[in-house]
Amino acid sequence: MKFIVDTQLPPKLSVYLQSEGHDCIHTTDFEDGHLLQDTEIIEIAIEQERTVITKDSDFSDHYFLKGAPPKVLLLLFGNISNKDLLAYFGQYLENIVTAFDNGSNYIQFSRDGIATD
Repeated sequence: MKFIVDTQLPPKLSVYLQSEGHDCIHTTDFEDGHLLQDTEIIEIAIEQERTVITKDSDFSDHYFLKGAPPKVLLLLFGNISNKDLLAYFGQYLENIVTAFDNGSNYIQFSRDGIATD
């Protein structure tokens, strides 16, 4: 899969997803990436057919109102260490990819697992 990881999430998540064979970029990979606006991230996701990974519910609102970005993985972990976040991804990544491959466009991901649209 192709992902773009939003600014407020650790670049380590992008590195982890790359190590698992996914095409993943982090917003900080762009010049002034930490300043990218949501609309710019959405444009990148659409142009490059990437799933946005975010903690920002604004992406959910935009998805439900306008259908963009085309795919969203909303993280609902609250405060969590990078180590624990990566451990959850290790546990659920296959399920997340399968859900997107099976037609889900919006997934919520929390300590309880995933919930699809």
